[in-house]
Amino acid sequence: MTPSQAKPQAQDLLNFIDASPSPWHAVDTSEQRLLKAGFIKLNEALAWQLQAGGSYYAVRGGASIIAFSIGKQALTDSGFRIIGAHTDSPGLRLKPNAAYGSDGLVRIAVEVYGGPILATFTDRDLSVAGRVNVRTANGFEARLVKFDSALMRLPNLAIHMNREVNDKGLILNKQTELPLIFGEGTEGLAADQQFLEHLAQALGIQVIDIVNFELNVFDTQNGVFWGANQEFIANSQLDNLASCHAALIALVANKAPNSTCICALFDHEEVGSESASGASGSFLSDIVSRIAAHSETSDEAKLRALALSFFISADMAHAYHPNHPNAYEPGHHALVNKGPVIKTNANQRYSTSAETAARFIALCERAGVPYQQYAHRSDLGCGSTIGPLIASRLGISSVDIGSPMWAMHSIRESAGVLDHCYMIEVLTTMFAS
Repeated sequence: MTPSQAKPQAQDLLNFIDASPSPWHAVDTSEQRLLKAGFIKLNEALAWQLQAGGSYYAVRGGASIIAFSIGKQALTDSGFRIIGAHTDSPGLRLKPNAAYGSDGLVRIAVEVYGGPILATFTDRDLSVAGRVNVRTANGFEARLVKFDSALMRLPNLAIHMNREVNDKGLILNKQTELPLIFGEGTEGLAADQQFLEHLAQALGIQVIDIVNFELNVFDTQNGVFWGANQEFIANSQLDNLASCHAALIALVANKAPNSTCICALFDHEEVGSESASGASGSFLSDIVSRIAAHSETSDEAKLRALALSFFISADMAHAYHPNHPNAYEPGHHALVNKGPVIKTNANQRYSTSAETAARFIALCERAGVPYQQYAHRSDLGCGSTIGPLIASRLGISSVDIGSPMWAMHSIRESAGVLDHCYMIEVLTTMFAS
């Protein structure tokens, strides 16, 4: 039986993703939800005044956000309950001087971000979103921009000129064959000015007011339900905005938790997390230290609290694809709509241990949620997550889990309606533990 809240929760997820075509938009969308729930925004550059039972959040770098609620119990009695995910997704990013003229057309130079399936970007209704730094009387400020209509396209080469495409697959040169078609050139107007005028018009400013920008390409098609019984969902960025959404819902649902609960959503996971705002940076440890300081916890007491803490690294998992059975480890077929997946790797690409897996299984059983186990084929390279990074930096017990999905890193990914409901239930249970 499908839980009554499953479809509404899945629709809310699709709305969340559609409103968040870039990591900067994902943080903005998260902020709006947190503010509506009564969370207070903190500035890392200012002194903090945290109150018992209060709920707060801080943003670093525009695309990473950490929200937390101060628990009723002392840190040394219950430690922290932390869920981490990431706001970025693999795809295409515009280069600083993106627009150039070629053969009467304006083309947009892009750089590959992370590990997307490049072929899936062809023949899609593409646009751009991100942030633009705009000159002001006091220097500059970042403003979000999102073009809802299809602005760009990456047309495929006709099969008549690429006869082996169906046998050998579509291979695109990242430098010469990825530039996007933006439009026809305008006589007397340089290509870069033509593009910048679009940005300026969208922001209600003059071209001269644009300092620079960070923009990524996104698919304008909204998320949908699909399947005979509408039991699946499809959208871009399910990896990993689905986990971000579930973690936020779980945090907001626990109004007055016993333990101090933290939801940490990081940028740059898809490119290694090595940044000031990534999981390898100090953002989470700084937040933990400031919470401990305001509870008048000594350095030793903070370490005691961390020893009692638990971290869930929530990222998506590889669902079994029946058309490609040889890609999977026998006995570890994670099925869509069959519950969260516990991800294990002996080489610590995932942070899961037998102990932390057992702890997560106990949470699933308490929440009435099914669970699955996943291990990668030994002869295929295994991806990694923020789990090992956070576990090693904080010295904290950690488990890697995720909802099963198809077509990970495609511009159009698929997952299960029930699985998102299950994920919200178990993460809510974790914060309440």
